Amino acid sequence: MLPAQARKKPTYEITFKIENGKDTMMYLGCYFAKGNRVVDTAIRDSKGRFVFSSTKDTLAPGLYFFANPQGNYVDFVIYHEKPFFQFETKEGDWDYNMTVKGSAQNKFFNDYHRRDIDCNMDLSKAHSSMDSASFAAYRMAKYMELDSIVHALVEANPDMFLSKMLLVNRDVLPPLLDEKGDTMPDTARRWYYMDHYFDNVPLEDNAIVRTPKKVFYDRVMTFFDRQLQYAPPEVIIRYIDRVLQRSRKAPDVFMYLTNTLTQKYLQSNVMIYDEVYVHMVENYYSTDDNFWASPSSIEKEAVRAAKYKRLLVGKEAPELILYDTLRTPYSLHSLPNKWKLLVFWSPNCGHCQHIVPAVYKVFEQYRDQYDMAAFTILSDPDDKTRAEWKTFLKEHDMTDPAWLSLDGGEANVDWHDVYDIVSTPQIYLIDENNIIQAKKLGETSIENVIKAICGSVEN
Repeated sequence: MLPAQARKKPTYEITFKIENGKDTMMYLGCYFAKGNRVVDTAIRDSKGRFVFSSTKDTLAPGLYFFANPQGNYVDFVIYHEKPFFQFETKEGDWDYNMTVKGSAQNKFFNDYHRRDIDCNMDLSKAHSSMDSASFAAYRMAKYMELDSIVHALVEANPDMFLSKMLLVNRDVLPPLLDEKGDTMPDTARRWYYMDHYFDNVPLEDNAIVRTPKKVFYDRVMTFFDRQLQYAPPEVIIRYIDRVLQRSRKAPDVFMYLTNTLTQKYLQSNVMIYDEVYVHMVENYYSTDDNFWASPSSIEKEAVRAAKYKRLLVGKEAPELILYDTLRTPYSLHSLPNKWKLLVFWSPNCGHCQHIVPAVYKVFEQYRDQYDMAAFTILSDPDDKTRAEWKTFLKEHDMTDPAWLSLDGGEANVDWHDVYDIVSTPQIYLIDENNIIQAKKLGETSIENVIKAICGSVEN
């Protein structure tokens, strides 16, 4: 054995004991955004305890849990206290019977849970002895009483992590009157709500990301998924910048939000939201702020964002020159039509087999009305696919001379790279000045987009 002075001191030591417990193994885990993870495992010792300890690993602040292999669990807090805690409970109800030594945070946390359990037990008894109308009124009064108690607890104990978690989903109430005392218009109240939505979310605190899904993750994603569901890119970017500026003081929160929002707008099917993705990469992901990703990952994202930036709605579509089946060359930019559909597809693509004939029908319907041409490219040109391509065109009677069927095997540029074609079909709507007006079009959206964009110009 090493002499006492040479032994390393543990970075944490947490014991958990269950009176009359039958478990021989226990997990220590933590919540993280929309999931959870196991961080340590312990075997019951001769004293009936599960001892979680390490001399090298640390436990970041947040909400943790003990869980057995059967899925029973109980939560506890690590927050602004050295994690040297002793928990003890009884089999049957780990939550209600929990006692703790060495942690004021967890004493407060356990007292709150007992109060909540007592309230639910009281409601359960009342439900069996009251009629439905009386019970509904009683339940409402009981919840209002509990809310009042919780509000008082939070106000009196703002430094407790439980208080911070409870505050996260406390909604902001816009004022009815403005600064002049006049009634605030609904639009102004809406913007007030948006601007103050995150007031109760401690984005500057690393611990908040280590909470159950309904706390941090749902609060954040409800804002971006619902409150900003139809917002223009510049509005989304404004709120992203606000959130990330606040979270810079909390590296774990900043890292999670940067990764999550970058991927969210990368994967969006809304054509104009590519602008948000480009903003994320240029301003956060591929900068010195990114301390977590490998250089190769950062470079990959930067390259992709550069391609997306060239293809944003409102940008000029890169020039393409390709040949048709008779070796006649065609230039995308030289087409004289007011509107152009640019379509990358293959007869071997299952989606293409269904979508492209439908797009062709829409094209024929609006071709003359809007003076439209189609610049369509075989995306995987080889001898076998070329034969299938020609057969497909013939079988679906795609013979309109304004629908240009072009072989992708020979072109002025590597269009796979220039247009970032990693899947098909990819469909763009381009105007007579070769400006991208729409992209990511599909069978259900293309007709509405054509009528909305081309029709508005015609009128």
